Amino acid sequence: MATARRHAALAAALAGALLGCGGPAAGQDGSHGLTVGLLLSDTEVSRWEQFDGPLMKQRISELCADCRVISANANGNAAIQQQQFEAMVVNGVDVLILTAVDANAVRSSVRNAADSGIPVVAYDRLAEGPVAAYSSFQNDEVGGLLGRALLRALGDRAHDSLVVMMNGSETDPNAAVFRQGALDVLGGRVRIGKEYHVRGWVPSVAFTDMTGAIANLGAEDIDGVLAANDGIASGVIAALRADGVSPLPPVTGQDATLAALQRILAGQQYQTVYKPYRREAFAAAEMALALARDRPLGDLAPYRVDSESTRDIPAALAEPISVTAGNIGETVVRDGLYSVGEICTPRYESACARAGLTDAPQAGSRGDGSRVTRTRADAQAARDPQALRRRTGARRHRA
Repeated sequence: MATARRHAALAAALAGALLGCGGPAAGQDGSHGLTVGLLLSDTEVSRWEQFDGPLMKQRISELCADCRVISANANGNAAIQQQQFEAMVVNGVDVLILTAVDANAVRSSVRNAADSGIPVVAYDRLAEGPVAAYSSFQNDEVGGLLGRALLRALGDRAHDSLVVMMNGSETDPNAAVFRQGALDVLGGRVRIGKEYHVRGWVPSVAFTDMTGAIANLGAEDIDGVLAANDGIASGVIAALRADGVSPLPPVTGQDATLAALQRILAGQQYQTVYKPYRREAFAAAEMALALARDRPLGDLAPYRVDSESTRDIPAALAEPISVTAGNIGETVVRDGLYSVGEICTPRYESACARAGLTDAPQAGSRGDGSRVTRTRADAQAARDPQALRRRTGARRHRA
């Protein structure tokens, strides 16, 4: 696992609560007033502010009651992130956690921090420069999960299928790893009709790119879309629906956002990749505190990764999980990412019942409240919304 996706920089770390670590609660080393800087990259990817940032702050607080965290979000602007980064260095933080907007653009800032004795933990995306540690997922496997899910959805027709690849931003090194992991699976098994690198992972850009793919290839000839994350998937699906495509081809995704899970239940998106954020965030927090206290990382970082500028970076890499309609309950719900109530709003009540998430009456139930018995084929169709299209050989068309 060499390069990794650290484009969503941890630069959004100036507006939080400072992490001063001290005394016995901080590890019996008598260190007081430790400050952790948290720099986040953007708000286009909702997980940074919704899950990752709060989880890192939680873990730091648990391990170090006197520590302080200051956080800032660059809103996708690499220049702003550099300013936030330099401000934290000048203000004397003890350690930085960084989700980079642009992995290359922060190289000099990472170098300046290292020269000032401030270690930098790259979070989720591997920044360039002498980073001290890296917390992420096995990103080549993320790409592999995307590719395998698409092949599964295409079924026996995969070898004749025309696929559009909607990769992540070129400024994010993880995007290249996701792409290669997917191609390792798809190579020689499908035809890649068009390929895009969605600027900034922005859904509206994905919409525009997918609209171009439809115009170039023809909606009726697109058999599947490998979308690198759920935001891109939302833009892809919007473009397909705007063109009147029905039924929708299988579309993959990543991040297990609430909207994506609901699209999966509704049969609009086939799959997403769930990355247990707690493991990634807690690992980053633990490594940051160890580095701030000048302690060896040891078992906190069992892997080593290389960037273009630095070799043998200590890393903690968690395993991603593929999610379809059939395993939402045993993955994101079981882990507490979302509750059934959050997913199964009234609009998705019937879809949730078909997928076995709730006992709510399904569409077509009798007026007295008794339920229509599902056949095995019904249950399979609920878990695999593309199954019916595969069995019948149905082709998409404009409605």
